[in-house]
Formats: sequence, C-alpha cells, structure tokens
Amino acid sequence: MSEASSLHVAFIGLGTMGQGMARNIAKAGFPLAVATRTSGKAEAFVRTLSAEGRDARAARTPAAAAEGADVVVSCVPDAPEVEDVHLGASGTAAGARPGAVVIDCSTIAAEAARAIAARLLEKGLSFLDAPVSGGQKGAVEGTLTFFIGGDVTALEKARPVLEAMGRRLTALGPSGAGQLGKAANQILVANNLMGVSEALAFAAKAGLPLTSLHEALTSGAANSWALEVLGKKMIDRDFKPAFAVKHQQKDLAIVLRTARARGIPLPGTALVHQLLTALEASGRAEDGTQALLTVYESLGGGR
Repeated sequence: MSEASSLHVAFIGLGTMGQGMARNIAKAGFPLAVATRTSGKAEAFVRTLSAEGRDARAARTPAAAAEGADVVVSCVPDAPEVEDVHLGASGTAAGARPGAVVIDCSTIAAEAARAIAARLLEKGLSFLDAPVSGGQKGAVEGTLTFFIGGDVTALEKARPVLEAMGRRLTALGPSGAGQLGKAANQILVANNLMGVSEALAFAAKAGLPLTSLHEALTSGAANSWALEVLGKKMIDRDFKPAFAVKHQQKDLAIVLRTARARGIPLPGTALVHQLLTALEASGRAEDGTQALLTVYESLGGGR
C-alpha cells in the first residue's frame, strides 16, 4: 500500500485557498472527504475530482468528513470557525479516529490555537497550527509555505499530506508558534504592499511609463513578491481578490493585538491597517489588497 493510500484525509473549507489545497491532496492519491458550510459546494467539488478519477467523497458535516480520517485539514476564516468545525456539536473531533492529526491552515491568534490544541488533546487528537503563505497561486500549484506550531511527532505523521500542498514546511515550536510566524509574515506582506502602492502612485503622478518601470524595478534591489505580482495587477487596474482587503484586515488586527499584548511597537503595520480601513470605508472590502493603490491616488488628488 502506498504512503498516500494508507492515510485517509478530511478537508474542511473550500474557499479561495482551500479548493486548491484539497485538490492537491486528492491528486497526490490520498482518499479524501470534504465538507463545507456552503450547500452543494462539497458535492460539486467531489464531482469534479471523481471525473478525474480521484478517490473523494462529500460529507454533510465536519464530523462525517472526519470519520476514519488519519489527518484532518481545515482552512476557514477565523478562530470561531476553527473551534466550531473541530469542537462543535458536528465537529471533526466527533468523527476522527483516536490519534488523528488535525492541521489548521487558517490565520488566527496564537492564543486561540493553543486553546484549541489543548481541547483536542483531551479528546486524543493532535493539533498543528499551520497557517500558509503563497496566496491562491501557491494553493493551486502546491507551492505553499507552512508556518507550523505543535508536536514534532504529529508533524512527521502528517508530513506527506502537508507536502502534497506545499513546498516549504517550517516547524517553529510548540502550539501557537505557527501563528506567530504567520504574524511576522503578514507584517512583511502589509508593509511591502504599502511600499509598492506608494511607489507606483508616485511614478504615475510623475508621468513615468509604469510597465517599463515595473520591468526595471523587478530586476533590481527593490524587487519583491508584492512588486512582481501585486504591482503588475495595480498597473493593469486588476483589483479582483486573490486575497481580499477584509481578510488582510482580519490578519492585521490579530497582529496588532498580539504586538500590543507584548509591548511591541509596529508603526508601519498600524499605518497600513488604517489605510486599508479607508479602503473598506469606501466600500471596497471585497477587493484584492492591491486596491490600496487607489487610496494613494485619492490622497494625491486622483489618477
């Protein structure tokens, strides 16, 4: 029996990130059960996988999806959803076999991750907080980076499943450490976003050819993922959400609360949070974060 076929996997949450992640688990050969809050979404997803010859089934509840599972993966919006899908009345803890590993890829507070880990441990389940970086593109291509907190033995058991979804797995310490690593990631992501928005707003007002400038900037010391990917979208006026403003704001609120509790000043991150609040106030919470450019354009009197 292959390593893949010997581990049964449940996946909860088929949003922007979850669909690509779950698909890559199925493509790697793991028997997969999926559940989601949206009626019919799991069934439609499984029909697509079945047409490709994948071993997949849809379940009506997280508990039903987790029946017999060795590894349970969740990717949902925030801590209340994580708690509900694993510890609620129809949560995965009611269905997963003893000794199963629960991997949560959501971005939540470290304290919430620790609390959920402790409650699952009481039920005989291991918990890894494993938030990701790499965006929708990384989820689809299976090249995500995982920031992982939790027991090393549980990580080794779940490693084949994680490797089906990502390229870099980094263990950072006990429960909650993965979320703290993701917080550091989001500080960099947010500040890079602000820098790219500011630079391109300046360049446009100065009359520079943005496409040519983008090629030059991505070839030098100023280059970053934000410049390459989001900068290109800004120039193309493509504000469709791969990562929505509202989701970035949720993450930054977690970062700022965590920093405040530890007495750590984050002036740049606080500024980005406020600029994105202005974007939300204009009714653009559903846009991609690259829409921050339009705030700079407004501050400068328009395009």
